[in-house]
Amino acid sequence: MLRFMPVGDSMTIGSAGEHTWRYRMWQHLRETYGGPFALVGPRETLYDKATDAPTSYEYAPGCDPAFPRAHLAGWGEGWLHMAPLIGEAVRAHRADVLLVSLGLIDLGFYTNAEQTAQNMRAFVAGARAANPRVRMVVLPVIPNVRAEADAPFAAEVARFNELLGKAVADLDGPRSPLLLASPPPSYDIHLDTYDGTHPNASGEHKVAEAFAEAMYQAWDLGEPYGA
Repeated sequence: MLRFMPVGDSMTIGSAGEHTWRYRMWQHLRETYGGPFALVGPRETLYDKATDAPTSYEYAPGCDPAFPRAHLAGWGEGWLHMAPLIGEAVRAHRADVLLVSLGLIDLGFYTNAEQTAQNMRAFVAGARAANPRVRMVVLPVIPNVRAEADAPFAAEVARFNELLGKAVADLDGPRSPLLLASPPPSYDIHLDTYDGTHPNASGEHKVAEAFAEAMYQAWDLGEPYGA
């Protein structure tokens, strides 16, 4: 059984009432992946904006009750926060493939592009220490409202994405492949988010598609995304 672990920030954990891109990915894999698989991780909840805590199990109406909600994602968490956690999470949940979307929180509140890239490298090292054959798909920081309005922040995002690409090239290897997903080409913060940052239904599909297309094209895993 192939065990996928979604890792991310608020765009990955999602908030009460959402499907999340994790759900869209699970639907895609269920329809296209030829073998048994699972979503794994130490957490299951959504973020509850009313209580300002990750305590909600209220996924969107119509979510399939069979959906495995497991993940390693947190509202306001980034590479800085996940690097110390990933080793134990991979070890405990026997993760084979990490689907990672991080960086926006780091750059917005904690670290510059160079420091964020170093934390990304520490994350990869921690994951590999737990499973030397773990595979990782990493999504760059995708368009968001702050980058549209704040030129210095946009420059840090661009710089980090450049460093992320270099780190992936440096760290990739046949034993533990590291794959850089392409940002969703048609992603529009005015159409695909509900607040300029967090994906709505169409945005969820586009984020899931970015991961799915990367795995299909590089590893022949599954099929092209057909939302």
